[in-house]
Amino acid sequence: MNSGFLDKLLERIGRVRPEEVRDYVLRLADEKGFFETIFHALHEGVIVTDPTGHITYLNRAASEFFGMDRETAMGVLLTEKLRGLDWNAIAQAEKTISRDMEVFYPVNRFLNFYVTPLRVDSEERDLLGYAVILRDITESRKSTEETIHTERLNALTLLAAGVAHELGNPLNSLHIHLQLMERRLRKVPDSQRKELTKIVDVAKEEIARLDAIIRQFLGAIRPTQLDCRMENLNQLVQESIRFLEAEIADRNIIVESELRSDIPLLELDRTQMKQVFFNVIKNAFQAMKSGGVLRVRTDVDDRFASVTFTDSGGGIPEEEMSKIFEPYFTTKAGGSGLGLLIVRRIIREHGGEMELLNSPGTGLSLTMKLPLTSQRVRMLAG
Repeated sequence: MNSGFLDKLLERIGRVRPEEVRDYVLRLADEKGFFETIFHALHEGVIVTDPTGHITYLNRAASEFFGMDRETAMGVLLTEKLRGLDWNAIAQAEKTISRDMEVFYPVNRFLNFYVTPLRVDSEERDLLGYAVILRDITESRKSTEETIHTERLNALTLLAAGVAHELGNPLNSLHIHLQLMERRLRKVPDSQRKELTKIVDVAKEEIARLDAIIRQFLGAIRPTQLDCRMENLNQLVQESIRFLEAEIADRNIIVESELRSDIPLLELDRTQMKQVFFNVIKNAFQAMKSGGVLRVRTDVDDRFASVTFTDSGGGIPEEEMSKIFEPYFTTKAGGSGLGLLIVRRIIREHGGEMELLNSPGTGLSLTMKLPLTSQRVRMLAG
């Protein structure tokens, strides 16, 4: 609405009858309610600010994206609600700006942040404020990341197969020659044999370590043939925890279990699923150091049975969350960086899904969802 229209309206206001004023107000109220209904129905978030960046309007989707209360947000600087937003850069641009942003609260999601200045349609081009349009791009971004991950994993698999073959032969040859050296050492005088034997043992240990690294890397990325049978999920979880009882006691860790009794039998590879649970539990132990609490919960819905491990460790720094499934990335001293990669490969081979809920400074919650029926692949709607 331009200022010329308002001037004309004010000039005539004295000649307008009271009932006409009432009709105008009712019409304006109806129109305001109508447009608010439309804006609240949108899946996209809408925020309007004044020229200085103070919020003058936001719809329901925008308030949900950022966990804002609509009433208390009015009149507040947008930068106070969206920490990390460079409002000066937006104001100085004086044009439409589009950026992608990651939101961590109340739900971790990715948004496309689209800002455009609102100007009066007149020669003065007065700035009324800014319109901020927010679109949830979490799913499309995840899809892109999954595609990149798959391509990277395929390349790694081919590379690993070649490297394992090239390294395997010389390592095997070295091992054979070391065995020959051990036989000859039996004829060496005792005064020399002890020192030489120690050197050979060190060489054998290093060869064994290299061989283990190669096998671990191949195990992390190479698809395997599942040996699936109908298994009790709760039983596998309990067996995994019992296997680590000594370490649990040594670290003074409390394990709290909440296992649903109505979970049906699932088609699982017992050995590989127990490897998954071992890796996840060991990761949780290392994150909590000593005296922590590990909560284990199983659940079921109409499609999946799930296992959730929640530790009381410090969580993962937000800037490192996107790297946790990368080969050899680890936040632990002495960690291989392959544990979660192996976990995700096995869960996916079972047709399952994984979810991470990270609370930096508090802990990490990892949920593995396994299909109630065999689900190696899933057809998507065309």
